Amino acid sequence: MAEEKNNISKADFRFMNDALVDVYDHIMRIEEETLRKSTFRDISVKEIHLIHAITLHDHKTSTEVANELRLTKGTLTTNVKTLERKGYVKRINDEQDHRVTRLTLTNKGKLLYRAHDAFHRQIVKSFIKGMDGNEVKVIKCALINLEDFLSDITQ
Repeated sequence: MAEEKNNISKADFRFMNDALVDVYDHIMRIEEETLRKSTFRDISVKEIHLIHAITLHDHKTSTEVANELRLTKGTLTTNVKTLERKGYVKRINDEQDHRVTRLTLTNKGKLLYRAHDAFHRQIVKSFIKGMDGNEVKVIKCALINLEDFLSDITQ
């Protein structure tokens, strides 16, 4: 990875670092507290993110979801079995290749997905509030840089 020189003050760097940590922590705490108070109190934040990765309509394969979440197939299978037992996820055989397992959400899983997705939509709307198109492009670029960095260090 080539390191680029950014013209950023130490104070701005510290602010951005602290803000990223605080935002991540705050979102996780809100999700945990909201789940505990809801009808979905039988599920963890990690499980809700698995449900989010499965999505509403795609019927992704187990391998696709495992790769997306950077999980081993064994870890994913364990988590899917738990979500299946709790009534959020259903495994179905692929119609063309019965060796392939696809994942789908039950009605209960879809309800949880929609509630979680609405929260994330609120986060994004509040994050870009008052920004013009150019500012949104800068934020998008910064997020892509961050995703790329995180992908590189986890491979």
